[in-house]
Amino acid sequence: MTNIGSQLIEAATLMVTGMGVVFIFLTILIFLIRFMSTLVPQEVPEKLVAAKTTKANQSTSSTVSPQVVAAISAAIQQHRASIAK
Repeated sequence: MTNIGSQLIEAATLMVTGMGVVFIFLTILIFLIRFMSTLVPQEVPEKLVAAKTTKANQSTSSTVSPQVVAAISAAIQQHRASIAK
């Protein structure tokens, strides 16, 4: 049988080692995030944001046909009717 004192010392050693590894990992992670933030530009120019927003709005509104909207509406009504029964 092992001594309770030796088990406590072993547990404390394991705890300190684990906490040290986590501390080192988080420290490295913080420095890497700071380094990456210096590489990436802070703000995107407004011209690019406006152009992307305009293209996204135009493509979604022009690609959905009224027939597709009618089919989806009919399917939703049918589904709601089957749930109500």
